[in-house]
Amino acid sequence: MREHIKLLDILQEAAPEIKVKKFNQFYEDYKNCDVDLSYEYDVVEFKEPSYKKVCKIVPPQVVPKRSNLTTREGQIVLIHAIMHIEYSAIDLALDAVYRFRGLPKSYYDDWLEVADDEVRHFLMLQELLDELGAKYGDVEVHDSLFEASQKTQTLLDRMAVVPRYLEANGLDATPMIMAKIKKLPKNGMLDKLISKLEVILKEEVDHVKKGDTWFGYACNKEGKSIDVYFDIIDKYYPQGFLRARNLNVDARKEAGFSCKELNKMAHKHLC
Repeated sequence: MREHIKLLDILQEAAPEIKVKKFNQFYEDYKNCDVDLSYEYDVVEFKEPSYKKVCKIVPPQVVPKRSNLTTREGQIVLIHAIMHIEYSAIDLALDAVYRFRGLPKSYYDDWLEVADDEVRHFLMLQELLDELGAKYGDVEVHDSLFEASQKTQTLLDRMAVVPRYLEANGLDATPMIMAKIKKLPKNGMLDKLISKLEVILKEEVDHVKKGDTWFGYACNKEGKSIDVYFDIIDKYYPQGFLRARNLNVDARKEAGFSCKELNKMAHKHLC
């Protein structure tokens, strides 16, 4: 089986445990130099996300709210929501490998490494759902991240939107979630969740930084200034930075954002 067919098979696999198993084998082969991604092929446009057979997809405004986190039900909703982001991120990283051809080997190294991290994050959260007697697919989800991948079919747009916008937003949101949890009464499950979110946050900084690197690469290749970033985000998310109030400045700077960009996002001087 040609490597791109294997990648396509992993991307379209609906069952999480099978997807993880297939990816782990593929990534092991890749690290052992038994996978060649240098050739050209026709890519497939996906019509629906891989998780459609596992999860009930609803509009974002209908997704269950993350209410009382001291209850089992509230914890399941929160953990499942984060878990769904990580599952979607597995497909986003793999799609970045599958869809964009003719790039340096280091590009494929980077995004397969990201996919490996996202798999591990997904499994970390699955452990918590297992303890709560729940599983992925038990809570309704939205498909906004899948829609983002459908819309961004060039390397420049994909690197701007997925790692440098959507995933970077997670650098801001995760600390706020952890702060909210820490204000609640002591709870063993929530303590475990915080410890896992700390790992995820640290590794997501590296993912955004990889996106920053390849966004710069795409800008250079197309002869564009990195300032085109704001034009791209405005194209897909017209009010994307309207409420950018709680930016994680340190994490974003570590991930490659300049003070000029951060000040523009926040509509004020941050650094």
